[in-house]
Amino acid sequence: MNRLLKQINIGAVSVFMMFSMFAHAAELPDFTKLVEKASPAVVNISTEQMVMTKTAAEGNNPQLGPNSQELNEFFRHFFGQQPFNGGNGGESQAPKERERSSLGSGFIISPDGYILTNNHVIDGADVIHVRLNDRREYTAKVIGTDSRTDLALLKIDAKDLPTVKMGDSDKLKAGQWVLAIGSPFGFDYTVTAGVVSATGRNLPSDNYVPFIQTDVAINPGNSGGPLFDLDGEVVGINSQIYTRSGGFMGVSFAIPSKVAMSVVDQLKANGKVSRAWLGVLIQDVNSDLAESFGLKRPHGALISRVMPDSPAKKAGLKSGDIILAFDGNKINHSGELPYIVGQMKSGDKVDVEVFRDGKDKTIALSLESRPDNQKTLEQKKQDENRLGMVVADVPAELAKRLDIEGGVIVKQVIGGTASRNGLAQGDVITMLNGQAIKGAEDFSEIAKKIPNDRSVPMRVIRDGYPMFIPFKITK
Repeated sequence: MNRLLKQINIGAVSVFMMFSMFAHAAELPDFTKLVEKASPAVVNISTEQMVMTKTAAEGNNPQLGPNSQELNEFFRHFFGQQPFNGGNGGESQAPKERERSSLGSGFIISPDGYILTNNHVIDGADVIHVRLNDRREYTAKVIGTDSRTDLALLKIDAKDLPTVKMGDSDKLKAGQWVLAIGSPFGFDYTVTAGVVSATGRNLPSDNYVPFIQTDVAINPGNSGGPLFDLDGEVVGINSQIYTRSGGFMGVSFAIPSKVAMSVVDQLKANGKVSRAWLGVLIQDVNSDLAESFGLKRPHGALISRVMPDSPAKKAGLKSGDIILAFDGNKINHSGELPYIVGQMKSGDKVDVEVFRDGKDKTIALSLESRPDNQKTLEQKKQDENRLGMVVADVPAELAKRLDIEGGVIVKQVIGGTASRNGLAQGDVITMLNGQAIKGAEDFSEIAKKIPNDRSVPMRVIRDGYPMFIPFKITK
């Protein structure tokens, strides 16, 4: 009897566990209908960018002696091809252009061919190709871009296209199911799903976007693709991941649809985005700063500098003021302020609540358009450094080993020109446009005088081997 009861109990437990599993499975969402309906409006985006390279046949160069094969290996590493033509007595062939493709995603927002994607997907592209779900291909033109929100609006010449339905990202809550469709690593129309991890995330490099954080698997090629809610509406544009490995690690970020559509409206109308400007540099308020200023708790945006001739300056805001509220919006973290200001228009009149000298104070001001000469530090650095790289004086020990005087070492390749011309971190530049490089300051001065769209010679040392390369800055 006891044995029979034990078997009955075990059977009951098994039935209960199976029932629980089926009940749990029944609660999980079925994405199949959503994917079938939404996929036709998702597109694959590839780009072409022209770069300079050298080509030549395999073989040793008799003019270089027995070590020419090692140099050829160096050139293969540097350019991807051989620099010398052994079949023609070692004469190097003329530089020619080579196409480099990048891959991303996007989605159609109107039947007449408007497409939304990330700015970084198409940045620097000479040609943009759009492939639809039915394998039709089009060449797209850029209507406008906004680097601050990393958005780009494209247009293809087509009609009656399938479109997505835009949703309200403000209604998203942590824990909701969301789904992404894109082309990670070139695998078209890959579907990944997860939940909203948090909303309103402020990233250090993107103050104008309150990101949606999810655990949806996002990888290279997903950029610019849509993030759907369970109603099949686009609530975000997949843009970034947090990673230490270079691949997905469970933390991804999407641009909210509300932000995206605000940008789209301006890009359609003007081809660019205009934002209100306050004219302050700010920092977060930690517990120590809060105590030193007499705040009961750490919150608000501490003004570290007020720009001259700015709306903030004209209204009487001061360095050391802590902005607690802006136009009725409470400021908990400093990163919330740029987004709030950026959503407003020039001429808007707002009240700013600040904490000054231990007391709350309300200041009225009128916002203005951001002047063209007001750029981020990163933009200024890239504008001043037209070659797209960060350089420094060559360390004495390295200079002695290379038997050189002066020169600069490439500390970082920012992108653009330096990247297109094949430069890499660790390269040593000793001559540019026929002028010897004495150091970093000398390099910057010479670089300013290089003309656009014309190749100039640059002498580079990599892995101990010197060589000249044609260096061209393209507008």
